[in-house]
Formats: sequence, C-alpha cells, structure tokens
Amino acid sequence: MAISFDLSGRRALVTGANTGIGQAIAVALAQAGARIALCGRTSPDETMDLIAATGQTATNIAADLSNIKPIKRVIEETVASIGGIDILVNNAGIIRRNDLEEFTEEDWDAVVDTNLKSLFFLSQAAALRMIDQGSGKIINIASLLSFQGGIRVPSYAAAKSGVAGVTKAMSNELAPKGVQVNAIAPGYIATNNTAALQADETRNHQILERIPIGRWGRPEDIAGTAVFLSSAASDYITGQVIAVDGGWLGR
Repeated sequence: MAISFDLSGRRALVTGANTGIGQAIAVALAQAGARIALCGRTSPDETMDLIAATGQTATNIAADLSNIKPIKRVIEETVASIGGIDILVNNAGIIRRNDLEEFTEEDWDAVVDTNLKSLFFLSQAAALRMIDQGSGKIINIASLLSFQGGIRVPSYAAAKSGVAGVTKAMSNELAPKGVQVNAIAPGYIATNNTAALQADETRNHQILERIPIGRWGRPEDIAGTAVFLSSAASDYITGQVIAVDGGWLGR
C-alpha cells in the first residue's frame, strides 16, 4: 500500500496562525492540499497571502481564545466556511515570564486559560463533529516544558505539561471512534514567544550549547511533522507527544 501525505479534500482549522509555528503549519497543510480555516485575535493577512500562493484559499475566523466563549461559534463558522473539519491544530498560546516570588494570579490564569482550557474545549467541540463522520486528527502544540520545568515560566510549564496529559487522555477515548490525538513538542524555535531568550546573550548561548543540531529551530521545522500527523500516514499513531527539538531532550 502506498503511503500518502496528501491532504486533498481535507478541512483544517489552525489556531494562532498569524505568525510563527501556526503560520508555517497552516501553509504546509495548504501545500499538501487541505482547505484551511484560521482562527486568532488578529487578522492573519500574511498567512492568507502565503496560502493563496499555494493555490488554496483560507478563511479567517476572528476569535479570542483566552476564554471558551467563542468556541462553539468557531467550530460552526469553520464547518460553514470550509465544509467541515477533519484536522484541528491547537497552536494558539501565550507565555508570561516572572520570578516565582512575584508571579501573579493574573499571569497564571491568562496562560492556563489560553494554553490548556481553551485547547481542551475547542478539541471537544471539534471531536463531536469528527466522531459523527468517524474520522479526524487533533494535533496539540505542546513544548519541551511538557517534559521539563523551565525557568521563570511556571504557568507555561504547568499548561504545557497539561497539554501532554490531556492529549493522552483524549486519545484514549477518541481512538475507538476513529479520531487520533497527538501533540508536537517544539524545541527552541525562533518565534515572537522566544524573542526575549534570543536577545539574552547568556541564555541564548546556553540554549545553543545544548542543541546537538547547533541552531534554533525554525517554524517550518515543525510543519512537516504536522502534515504527517494530519495525513493517513499516521493513522496508527495516537496519544503521542513528539519532540521536534534538534536533539535537545537526547542531550
């Protein structure tokens, strides 16, 4: 049997796709043939232009996923605009940094609500559609901090550890219903979220010293794994957290 990464006719919703990892994943899914709906707080004009260049079109669904209020609408608009939902990529996320002694409840709640609570309830809403059609792929964006504690980011580490756990929990219930749930744990990727680390000469040096490949990752380094997990080639993979980290965890 031929192994196919072709996504022609598949319908994908990607959150947080206006820049960085989400943008790279959305464009790669479009290149593989998927119809794309984008969801975020700001208009993803650049991403939509990049998708148009692949010959596909994308729909923008404006929503603030810092809370779960818009989730039902997001799924309804996705189905109405692209005809259904076969793939959900939960990429939307934020990070807050501060010393442990000064970390606030506001910063805790903001990160956990966006990165974990909204992720679960959007997955739940998408899964109801996928169960009805007997198939679907949910891809969560985890982190190296799904495995490690990090420095000055306790709410982010808690949320991303939760992403790993909820990925496995969802996979246990959804696999018998034809839906695979996996997560990608990016390593140190050069994006807006890591700009502060890249600018910190000491931390930047420490990070690069530990990456066997010897460079920061690029958003497109994550995209291939997302296409694989969205395709029929990954139909027997579920409940996994796949590190794409330049060798960081192996060090």
